[in-house]
Amino acid sequence: MEATGGTVLNVCSVLLFFFLTEVSSEYIHIPTLVHHGIEGKSLLLSVETHFSMDEVEIQGTWSHTRPSGTRATLVTFTKESSITDMMYRNHLLFREPNVSLLIRKLNPDDEGDYTLDLNIEFHNKTGLVIKEKRTVHVSVDVPVSSPVIEKSPSSAVIEDKANVTLSCSVERGTRVVFQWLRDNIALGPNDRYHFSQDNSTLFISPVRKQDKGMYRCVASNPVSPDRHSRGVELNVYYGPYNLEVDSVQSLRIGEVFTINPGELVFFECRADSNPPNSYVWISTSRNSTQVITEGPRLEVRFYRLAQAEEYLCRAFNNVTQKQDEARITLVVASFGPGKEKHIQDSGSVSPLAAITVCSLFVIGCMLLFFLRRTCHPKRG
Repeated sequence: MEATGGTVLNVCSVLLFFFLTEVSSEYIHIPTLVHHGIEGKSLLLSVETHFSMDEVEIQGTWSHTRPSGTRATLVTFTKESSITDMMYRNHLLFREPNVSLLIRKLNPDDEGDYTLDLNIEFHNKTGLVIKEKRTVHVSVDVPVSSPVIEKSPSSAVIEDKANVTLSCSVERGTRVVFQWLRDNIALGPNDRYHFSQDNSTLFISPVRKQDKGMYRCVASNPVSPDRHSRGVELNVYYGPYNLEVDSVQSLRIGEVFTINPGELVFFECRADSNPPNSYVWISTSRNSTQVITEGPRLEVRFYRLAQAEEYLCRAFNNVTQKQDEARITLVVASFGPGKEKHIQDSGSVSPLAAITVCSLFVIGCMLLFFLRRTCHPKRG
């Protein structure tokens, strides 16, 4: 049993050794396999070695494959020496025994894949050559300048009758990505919003009320954070919409407003519109029409109401050439007991009510006086 246990232990030890050897078999490590370089700046293709140079002999190359497919060997090196292609001698820096490569002053021709091929031979394992290969991708971009928006037409537009084009451009920048915001909310394509292939142009057709707001363009690329343009306001003429007539001094049921006798009533006519509407109030009673006043407010005095009166408020937008109308009927009737009267300003008191209150107060005082004399007669 002891022999069997020892054998199992030895087998486990061997398996553990091979497992650890396999895990730690990466002799080189490149921290970044994708680099976004800036044109005119230097870029270091850093390589970390997981062995001691005193214990090995190395031999390797750095090569460059351009997007077109053209491949060139840049540097051939050993631990003691290196040879840089004459075409790149002033553009590259390689210092043995470090196998990292520095590219000076990047230009668009430096884009592509950089491949490191490295052969490693350990002194204590003569004849055993370990091959390592890594590829690093490099892109070269120009930072993005501040974007600028152009709007056509430059003036305000009428909804459903006009289209708007917003164009975003930058003076500098490569591989620029554009995004559009309205009131700081990102925009996407829909049945009226159409974007160019590179997203630099937004075409709105047709323009609607909900399109009004402040538009901004955001430009970015791999080497630049988001750059925001100045805001461009889109002003849309629309309406009138949602025409309403209201009064806080009357009881309303549908389109019928009821007021108490003696009331002075004000009606307000409102509608959503840009630019603001012009309003006119028209009396439509007794089979005739008569313009009463212009403006959103109508004042009606009770003594003018011999019977139910009908009124019409007409809102008109001088730019959109659209109008809307709202009809109301006004009657005079007592609200009666138990009915709530919705009146904000109830501070005014009629003269009759004041006299009644004063009379009740005097009668009350006299009753108190006689009761006092009756209950407490004067002592002789």
